[in-house]
Amino acid sequence: MFFSKKPKKISAETLIDLKQYIDRCTAADDAAVCEEAAPCAPSYAPPKESAAPPFFGAHAPSMQKRASEHAPLATSPCAAPRMRETGLADALKQMDESFSAALLRKIDEKHMTDAQCYKKAQIDRKLFSKIRSQKDYRPSKQTAISFALALELTPDETRDLLFKAGYALSHSNKADIIVEYFILHRIYDKFLVNEALYEFDQPLL
Repeated sequence: MFFSKKPKKISAETLIDLKQYIDRCTAADDAAVCEEAAPCAPSYAPPKESAAPPFFGAHAPSMQKRASEHAPLATSPCAAPRMRETGLADALKQMDESFSAALLRKIDEKHMTDAQCYKKAQIDRKLFSKIRSQKDYRPSKQTAISFALALELTPDETRDLLFKAGYALSHSNKADIIVEYFILHRIYDKFLVNEALYEFDQPLL
């Protein structure tokens, strides 16, 4: 999406605070420093034993547990094929809610109409129809974030919606840190987010 000719002006104070937040996140060995910079979202601190970024932290322990449980498979080559096949079949039977289903559910929970949501997200109606009709449709990361802003999702809700689309906000990506900053501070104006991304030479939503 191209940048608006007359974007809303983001305050100089916010830009300074945002730059400090970016510096803290990119310089930190883990997410603890970022939590200090944004105490309004304590749930984003991942377990100490995990190096996962805040928006992925909730899923890291279970993934590590699964990895340790599967480690013995390498020492038992005869049993490995059958065990893996069974595990995969069970996993496929327990697939999580799709992005499309999660998005439609959130629209209902926020008491919005479909049109209100995709217009606020500045998403084309045809693209929204494709997402709605194709259960397994995977949107771009920018599209998923745009819907999170339009729905004014909490940090946890944003993490879950992005995860269902196959994405996460990472502290190795400056654009992700900027988006995270605005969501943590409950600022959902896409124009302001885009202006901040523009100021830091990042791709716009």
